[in-house]
Order: sequence, then C-alpha cells, then structure tokens
Amino acid sequence: MRINWNYIKMIALFLIVVFLYAFSSIRNAKRIVSKPEVQFIGNKNLFVTQEAVSKLLIQNQETVTNVAKETLDLNVLEETLNANPIIEFAEVYVSVAGHLSARVKQKTPIARVVATDASFYIDTNGGVMPLSKNYTERVPIVTGKVNKNSLSRAFKMATKVLEDDFLKTHVVQIHQNKNNTISLKLRQTKFIVELGNLDELNRKISNLKAFYVKAIKDKTLDNYSKVNLQFGNQVVCTKA
Repeated sequence: MRINWNYIKMIALFLIVVFLYAFSSIRNAKRIVSKPEVQFIGNKNLFVTQEAVSKLLIQNQETVTNVAKETLDLNVLEETLNANPIIEFAEVYVSVAGHLSARVKQKTPIARVVATDASFYIDTNGGVMPLSKNYTERVPIVTGKVNKNSLSRAFKMATKVLEDDFLKTHVVQIHQNKNNTISLKLRQTKFIVELGNLDELNRKISNLKAFYVKAIKDKTLDNYSKVNLQFGNQVVCTKA
C-alpha cells in the first residue's frame, strides 16, 4: 500500500496549528491585566478624573488590576462606567498584551440650573448632569420655575445660546417665569430681556441684536430696565 505523505503532512500541520492556537489562547487568557489606561474623547474638561474612572473599573468588588484576562467581564465594566451620570458613553477593551483601556466621553453641559432644591447642569442631550467637584463649566445660569421634569424650554434656549455667537458672548442667565415664559439677563447690562414663549425665536433674537447694536452706538444701554420682544417685530423698551 502506497503511503500518501502529503496527506499525512497536511494532517500533522493542522494538528500543530490547532495546538499552537489552543496554547496561545490559554496563555493569553491567563495574562495578567495591567493598570487601566483611560482615554477621554471630546470635551477635555475633566468633570470625572482618570483616577475616578479607574476606581469605577471594579468587578465582583475586586480591582481589575493584576487579575487574569479570563476573569474579566468587559460588558459589566462598561455598564459600570455608563451608569455614571457624568459619562455619556464608555468603551472598555483589553489588548493582546493585557493592557486594559477605557475610552470615555463625558457629557457636555450647556447650562446650569440653580434651584432651591437642587443644582445641576443641563447637557447637550437635554438631560441632567450633576455638578462636579473637579471642574466648573462657565455656562448660563438657569433660574425660576424649573426642575428636572421641566427642562424642555430651558434646554431649547440654552441650545440657542450655544449655537449663536452673540448670545454665547452676552447671555449670563436664563429665567423661566411662573407662566413658563423665558427672560434673559445679559452681561454688563441692567435690563431684562423678555422673550415670552419661544415661538419665532430666531426673529426675536434678530430684533435683540439690532436693538443692542443701536443702543451701543447711541450709548443708551443703561437707560432701560426691560426690553420686551414679545410683540411681533417691535422692541418695546421700558426706561429705568
């Protein structure tokens, strides 16, 4: 009987590959995980620190450092980070060499609510973001009749402020009145800007800009206590 050496060689090569793969997988699974490396993406202002993220990377009440890769549940670690109210999303992964890494995107605040019962940020998604001991963002203050369940108007106004260069420069306070209308306070001015509801907001802001430029030119900004933009294309001013 003639022996097919090529066939035998192929079988032997296949067995060697399977053995090496299994050996490598077992060795890789038992590789010790290094200290977590945290990479922040997007907003560079650290509302949550690298040390805080590292502390959050805990599984079964044990730190993830110096444990075997096979014992890690990356889904659990990601869920732990994503449950943090300052974090928008997080990804956790381990390299072949055993380096544990986390990519973290923090929420971005666009306004700060100052209420009698609580203070917090409104983020770019219109959600609630707690204040941080590590960093304070310079954003417009939101006051008045507002709470965590009534943020839609304040969020719409804060988003407009964020997107408009004039408003971003000048608006320091957004006030939600008892009837849910909106007022603004501008930097270095004494008057209150009455927007009313937020219908036709672009038109109202255009009127405000035109009034402001003319008042600057005429040096009359300090002459008014109220600027009312609720009446069509009119700008109704109340003298101080």
